[in-house]
Amino acid sequence: MTAQPVAWDLAERVAVRVGGREPFGDSYHVDSLLPDFEELTREAEDLVAAETGLVSASGPARVRVTDRAGWVHANVRSFQRLLAPLTERFGDKLAASRVASTVTRNVAGVELGSMLGWMSTRVLGQYDLLLVEGEDVGSGEVGDPDDQDIVYYVGPNVLALEKRFGFPPREFRLWLALHEVTHRAQFTGVPWLRPHFISLVDGVLGSVEPDPGHLLGAVRHAVEQMRAGQNPLDDGGVVALFASPEQREVLDKVSGMMSLLEGHGDVTMDRAGAGRVPSAERFSRVLRARRANRPGVAKLVQKVVGLEAKLKQYELGERFIETVESEGGSALLARVWDGPELLPSMAEIRDPFAWIARVGSVTSV
Repeated sequence: MTAQPVAWDLAERVAVRVGGREPFGDSYHVDSLLPDFEELTREAEDLVAAETGLVSASGPARVRVTDRAGWVHANVRSFQRLLAPLTERFGDKLAASRVASTVTRNVAGVELGSMLGWMSTRVLGQYDLLLVEGEDVGSGEVGDPDDQDIVYYVGPNVLALEKRFGFPPREFRLWLALHEVTHRAQFTGVPWLRPHFISLVDGVLGSVEPDPGHLLGAVRHAVEQMRAGQNPLDDGGVVALFASPEQREVLDKVSGMMSLLEGHGDVTMDRAGAGRVPSAERFSRVLRARRANRPGVAKLVQKVVGLEAKLKQYELGERFIETVESEGGSALLARVWDGPELLPSMAEIRDPFAWIARVGSVTSV
């Protein structure tokens, strides 16, 4: 088996320690979370299906309410799957030196664990699309069927936000469920979407050269960008920083796809919840401010891991959808689900009329 360049067990331990325990994790209110989210997630699925026409081929969503440690465990597994094309190549490179391999594995584990621990304090809900039954997760193991196709809610974080801002609990929980099940409907209701996403990510990571010289060149390029007044991390975090021109082309496709999906998630959440979530505008306003108002170190972490780019994706994706629908209605927007070739690139997300012009010349399938 290929040597693993990330100490995954260490990453998980570090993440759990960094994430800590939210005081509301011991609250008696925790008992209300699972029955509420099971009921409200079912309702959200019906509302999303009615709004979008996307129906999951995998049946009803499975709900899991977890704490920060449980979220960390699930995401360590997802990172193993996501990074497998990259870690396997680095593993082969490091296997020749046992000492270097051990040191590198531990450093990578600490860094990844620190990042996941910080993220575990912020996340409220998540649909995990990466693991499927029988699939190798990069550790010589296969995915556990009980850990697949799950809509997660991080209970203590949800409770803390509800109490801090006085949110009506069931209304807020339905609002969260609408966003997560929209993502599930996208990836399980459009048959080609998940394998296409995985193939793009695998293509980028699988072509990264584990070469210190390449790393040095990327750093020099980043310095040149900063001297020119540009932030080299604005367009996708570290992965984009070290990407070759060919990889950047694929990253552009990934970014365009994710902008569409995030924007579609937010738009669907608002529309499907109209009349059922009277406080939706306030929820959205508070969470947007929560995303933006970060202290210095947290803001830096966002940029390094690409979260800052993701926040821009929400806004750009919503603008894309608004423009497309104003020009051709929901029928034109629905063309994005016809096939991978009709997904917008990041350039087309920024210029929806370019996508409209291109799609207008493509025969509908």
